[in-house]
Amino acid sequence: MVRCPGQDQRFWKPEDIFEVQCSGCGKAVEFFKDEPKLKCRSCGQIVVNPKIDLGCAQWCQYAEQCLGVSTINSLRVIRDKLVYDMEKYFAADEKRIEHAIAVLNYAEQIQAVEGGDPLIVRAAAILHDIGIGEAERKHGSSVGKYQEIEGPPIAEEILNKYDISPEVVEHVCKIIANHHCAKEIDTTEFRVIWDADWLVNIPADFPDASDEDLRAIIEKRFKTREGRRIAEELFLGIRL
Repeated sequence: MVRCPGQDQRFWKPEDIFEVQCSGCGKAVEFFKDEPKLKCRSCGQIVVNPKIDLGCAQWCQYAEQCLGVSTINSLRVIRDKLVYDMEKYFAADEKRIEHAIAVLNYAEQIQAVEGGDPLIVRAAAILHDIGIGEAERKHGSSVGKYQEIEGPPIAEEILNKYDISPEVVEHVCKIIANHHCAKEIDTTEFRVIWDADWLVNIPADFPDASDEDLRAIIEKRFKTREGRRIAEELFLGIRL
């Protein structure tokens, strides 16, 4: 029987077996690269493989049997639906839409290296600024603290339309509620969103910063190694 080359362990490399930190208890869960999700033996929480490649799911007739319907829906269909909901919410505000998509793109790049639940990362990236409209309407300002107050209820309403677990919804909303202040959360997924947002914001927030200033900002602000690497390459021309 011919096997999918991606699943045939004869072609695997040492890095195709790796550990992922459980966001529930912090214990390590060992993954083979083709396992979509596993239950943590310590606390029972479902841990999603952050490095799984769903590229073949776009065309393979056996994708659902191989990867599972829920995994494919979470990382492809639901992503597209959330982008649609975000664009509908912001309507003609193309600046906000472009910002969210840019943060999403960076978040996907960072998450592929740093790990974390890919659904949480994508949902939080897409919806992280979703409270801006309500903040401006109610408070006359869209500054961070008002976004963080108004955003989670809107995000929760959007997420609850889909087959997303309450734990994931809660985690996404907590990221949204802290994405400017970082007071009550420090998960891998949060750090990915924090860095992705900074990657998009630095050019607008510090247009005249010198290389020395940018080095200081990158060193102080970034929370992941991959986020810092991308920032150094983007803003300082350093290729590592």
